[in-house]
Amino acid sequence: MTRTIIEIPASQPMVALLGASDEYLQVVESSFPDIDILVRGNQVILEGESPEIDTVDTLIAEMLTVLRTGQALTRDSVERSISLMKSGTRPSELLTTNILSNRGKTIRAKTLNQKKYVEAIDNNTVVFGIGPAGTGKTYLAVAKAVQALQAKQINRIVLTRPAVEAGERLGFLPGTLSEKIDPYLRPLYDALHDMIDPDSIPRLITSGTIEVAPLAYMRGRTLNDAFIILDEAQNTTAQQMKMFLTRLGFGSTMVVTGDVTQVDLPSGTTSGLRIVSEILEGLNDVAFVRLNQNDVVRHRLVGDIVAAYERYDTKMEPGPKS
Repeated sequence: MTRTIIEIPASQPMVALLGASDEYLQVVESSFPDIDILVRGNQVILEGESPEIDTVDTLIAEMLTVLRTGQALTRDSVERSISLMKSGTRPSELLTTNILSNRGKTIRAKTLNQKKYVEAIDNNTVVFGIGPAGTGKTYLAVAKAVQALQAKQINRIVLTRPAVEAGERLGFLPGTLSEKIDPYLRPLYDALHDMIDPDSIPRLITSGTIEVAPLAYMRGRTLNDAFIILDEAQNTTAQQMKMFLTRLGFGSTMVVTGDVTQVDLPSGTTSGLRIVSEILEGLNDVAFVRLNQNDVVRHRLVGDIVAAYERYDTKMEPGPKS
């Protein structure tokens, strides 16, 4: 049995570390049931077996590091910190590294795979972010695009998606072609509104600094000095994927995001995202980053839902024929 006493600086309010009604402390206790945690004044006393006690000691030090940067802890960030610690990653390396800040909101990678994804965008010309809903594929890509635009590394941002459903129902929707397609591009607008002053977005779109358009509008173009994002790429055909990738011009970065488990293409049509890794894997300056349910950054129940569906899909897959 090992006993460790952690002295919390008097300048650090204990409620910020432990949470209201000791909420964060309870999260730590439930994750490390073999460790007894006692709080006396500004001391946190740990009793238990090594190496778990060393992990909790380091975890609390990491939480204090995050607080010293001026960031508040949340139940979600504490749970993610514990998950990172158990995987051998220091939470402060993620939780204190910002991609973008706007109107008091800070955007940063929250999981190890998200960090790999962001680093891949920094170090490669073409990056594929593949994973289920809620893993931040599109959101982080848009954040990196806005960061590059603000740093004047590029001249414009191009956001595109295949309007698969629009191809079937376009004639029944009211309005102009642009108004009919707009609902399919709405998730990209939503991400932009989180990162740029909403009043400036129409001006940036009018000037061509930001372009949001269906994939079909990319044909025949060469995109130089741009940050180009293809969202929902699982709904591209193999020919559309090739067409998009060959739009790449000088000084540009491409990020392709999608979820190969949510293909909406007609039956019998091969998804361009499913086969592109076989074609391009190992090519220099091209990176593939795969995210999973552990990287879901929406409500924590979303990760459980994704995992449940994956278990169901695995169970329903036909076994090998005898």
